[in-house]
Amino acid sequence: MTDVPAHTIVVGVDGSATSDRAVAWAAEQARLEGRDLTLLHATGTVGTTTMLWMDQAGVDSAAAVEGIRQEAEQLLQAAADRVAELAPDVTVRGVVAELDPRDALLEVAPGAAMLVVGSRGRGPVASLLLGSVAHALSRQPACPVVVLRPVAESVSRRGVLVGVDEAGTSTHALAFAYRQASLRRLPLRVVHCIWDARASSGEVGPDEEGYDAERLLLAETVSGMAEQYPDVEVATVLARGMVDRTLVRLGEEAELVVVGTRVRGWVTGLVHGRISSIVTEQSSSIVAVVPEPDLDRREA
Repeated sequence: MTDVPAHTIVVGVDGSATSDRAVAWAAEQARLEGRDLTLLHATGTVGTTTMLWMDQAGVDSAAAVEGIRQEAEQLLQAAADRVAELAPDVTVRGVVAELDPRDALLEVAPGAAMLVVGSRGRGPVASLLLGSVAHALSRQPACPVVVLRPVAESVSRRGVLVGVDEAGTSTHALAFAYRQASLRRLPLRVVHCIWDARASSGEVGPDEEGYDAERLLLAETVSGMAEQYPDVEVATVLARGMVDRTLVRLGEEAELVVVGTRVRGWVTGLVHGRISSIVTEQSSSIVAVVPEPDLDRREA
């Protein structure tokens, strides 16, 4: 889709309530970053066979296709009007793609600064809906993907939460989390999970013995970013348990949960893709999935 400029923030628009939330979040993000915003609506494909069937059934296929496009443009105009209210200084562009939503967003991802999408809910049926777009994007991110999860308005949330690993390979996710915390003036919690079969899951207390190496590694992980973003209030958390479960649990208090993922390589893609997918599906907060560089490239 040549109509989508490079380095823009792209948000999926479909007229749903979660899509409206995604548009509002993306508009604020574009304002904070000083970027343009692209509103993308995918109509799906209407193939020759379908058009032939409509004509044979007495339906004017050309008129039907034009009606679909007009409806798409109306959705985009309504979204653009909303952006103009929320962030009047942001330059907005609307694009209609005659593609499946997954294919349309995956196509523009390599040139985008960020993709923003909504998801419709939780549970078996909702998970299928999530899997159709947001889940696919979170498993194959070519740029940061932000998924607006359904949230209870009565729940008070504040801050950014990011998970980091022991290998020091969560660099992009950590940088993304620091930047969001700085832009939005939010506190940041940096979490490192360890597996300890001898103890129950939960946070490691500040006075617990036997975790000096892990504490030192976590402190070294954030030291460089802390110098770059001195305005961010940072707390480090060492926790026992599974990474995905810990991020989902601690994310109940956060406004944004950030998780890194690597999609190349069978083993790393399986492990890290699984974590990001579970967090995206089960989190009750906004989730950002950030692609990390390949391990082999880092070591080259």
